[in-house]
Amino acid sequence: MELRTGVSKQDIREQIWDYMESQNLADFPRPVHHRIPNFKGSYLACQNIRDLEVFARTQEVKVDPDKPLEGVRLLALQSKKTLLVPTPRLRTGLFNKITPPPGATKDILRKCATSQGVRNYSTPVGLDSRVLVDLVVVGSVAVSEKGWRIGKGEGYADLEYAMMVSMGAVSQGTPVVTIVHDCQVINIPEALLEDHDLTVDYILTPTRVIATGCERPKPTGILWSKISCEVMGKIPILRSLRYRERQAGKDVTLQDEPRHLLGTSSLQPPPLGTVRRPWDPHQPGSCSGQGEDGPANTVYVGNLPRDTRVSELKRALRELGAVPQRLTWQGPQRRAFLHYQAPASAQQAVSCLQGLRLGAATLKVALARQQRAGDVTGGCSEEPYPDFCSAVSDL
Repeated sequence: MELRTGVSKQDIREQIWDYMESQNLADFPRPVHHRIPNFKGSYLACQNIRDLEVFARTQEVKVDPDKPLEGVRLLALQSKKTLLVPTPRLRTGLFNKITPPPGATKDILRKCATSQGVRNYSTPVGLDSRVLVDLVVVGSVAVSEKGWRIGKGEGYADLEYAMMVSMGAVSQGTPVVTIVHDCQVINIPEALLEDHDLTVDYILTPTRVIATGCERPKPTGILWSKISCEVMGKIPILRSLRYRERQAGKDVTLQDEPRHLLGTSSLQPPPLGTVRRPWDPHQPGSCSGQGEDGPANTVYVGNLPRDTRVSELKRALRELGAVPQRLTWQGPQRRAFLHYQAPASAQQAVSCLQGLRLGAATLKVALARQQRAGDVTGGCSEEPYPDFCSAVSDL
């Protein structure tokens, strides 16, 4: 299809979405506006990945959860490859590994490849799982034969790739494939591309297999200057990666964060139990409220280095935005318990703290088990610093 002149990325998206709907090329779910569009013939396009040598030799493949990529997810499972799927909107981590039950039939594998399967047959993959992704498959709204790509505008595919680079899970040589309808392959003005945009090496359509030969470098990591404080507040694992990169001496200043205030208490996030969030409607507006304290509200932190001080753990919690209402310190047992206002806040803290290191040790973080409830009462109970409750940002 021909584009109008003087277009922006959003103009291109709207033209593609409108065309696919008007020509009845779109498939469920409809309308395709504001989505990675599913299209008639998507399953046929997915089958073309079998012709790629990079797919034949891959062992671990990351495939986005978009509907038109369902056929690739199924092929990966049928080929007994390790299938990694990003968690929806990165709310609880980066990847889930799809694990079909033993002896799974073809029908079960089909379910595993759907969004329902991602929910029912997956296990989270932590930051320290030493994932090495051989192939990345992403959805697109538009793509050019040069390998330039436009997504739906939320930036998750670009951010996921950048996070994988930061984790060491991919390199510049890791091939990236996208699957689209023929009408989505268009000329994209180079002037629209930005440094954080992900490019693709192969384009699969129902009728074509296009090797782009793209030489434009892919993102080399997270561009923190493109990340807003609002996005940081929504993605716990991003806070964990930011903490690691800050510890490594990298510039992690955010888009709307004044440089001279980076790392100061005035920009630290409030305790998790004190922020009213859509998934936790019963939380109070300040840290003065007292919630019921039990295992469901409590996070276990283990494998603390023997010489760790409680102040070091507090500093890490503050920088990651996982400040509890109360902390029980059991240094001689190399563990601590973090007490939050509500179970949802405790669960969010677990996601946020995955892969946290103090010194050379990677900490063990999990919801406190029922049998540990008696342990929580021992040790030194410490209240958070006063400025925890006065912080107003949501980094």
